[in-house]
Amino acid sequence: MARSTPTVPSAADQGLIRKAMAAPYLERDEEHALALRWRDHKDQQALHRLTTAHMRLVISIAAKFRNYGLPMSDLIQEGNIGLMQAAARFDPDREVRFSTYAIWWIRAQVQDYVLRNWSIVRTGTTTAQKSLFFNLRRLRTMLNDGTGSRMSPESRETIAANLNVRPIDVETMETRLSFADASLNASLVDDGEDSSEWIDNLADDAPLPDDIAIDTIDTAERHKWLKTALSTLNDREREIISARKLVDDSQTLEAIGETLGISKERVRQIEARALEKLKAALVHGAGGDPAARGLLP
Repeated sequence: MARSTPTVPSAADQGLIRKAMAAPYLERDEEHALALRWRDHKDQQALHRLTTAHMRLVISIAAKFRNYGLPMSDLIQEGNIGLMQAAARFDPDREVRFSTYAIWWIRAQVQDYVLRNWSIVRTGTTTAQKSLFFNLRRLRTMLNDGTGSRMSPESRETIAANLNVRPIDVETMETRLSFADASLNASLVDDGEDSSEWIDNLADDAPLPDDIAIDTIDTAERHKWLKTALSTLNDREREIISARKLVDDSQTLEAIGETLGISKERVRQIEARALEKLKAALVHGAGGDPAARGLLP
């Protein structure tokens, strides 16, 4: 699994954890009073006591996401942001314990951080994909299908039904979680010597120089054929063909007829005759080259 190695708390993290665990619990009445002081008077000391007492909750939630390989200190920091968001929105009049309310904000903030930083490729963008990302390993373990490199079709079907997603979504997420990010600038062979990189093996979709040269020559030749063929038309035919076939915003038969003072049907007849003359001139001028037939419809 990509980035699946649990992170080990640093000495600083361990100190923070010990300090958080030593913070005294708040009784319901004391918690309610602190929340009122913060909400009504913006008492920073009340906010500090309220959040400090719940730091153990932040650490507990952050620790559940250690298996994603992200620094524990970052997980705790993101949890703190969620804790502060909860404090800013908490309504003590609802008679709900602050921890009950804050746990949602803390978990949501940590999950969002994991999704943003687990991979350089955005992994979960919908609610279903996020649920699949965070529950796939747990459900696979529950099904005792964690021994092989790939899940069985039956396990995919079961997980898909459990999370209300398609089996193909389960398979896609399974594949995504099975591979870590890799740099395209990494060497193909790590032997300490200069060697080609992975990016050197990517196919280039750009045209080859020979193709570009051939296309340039062919385009110039076709333009010459078309210019010669147009010279065989009279002024009215050339004007109609130009307005109908040689501009991006072509005019309607009716509009051209109004300009020339003739009927729409007469314009259509002149256009048809001019196209036949052009095709004959193009094929003749190109020496019978079939490519000339594709210059005009």
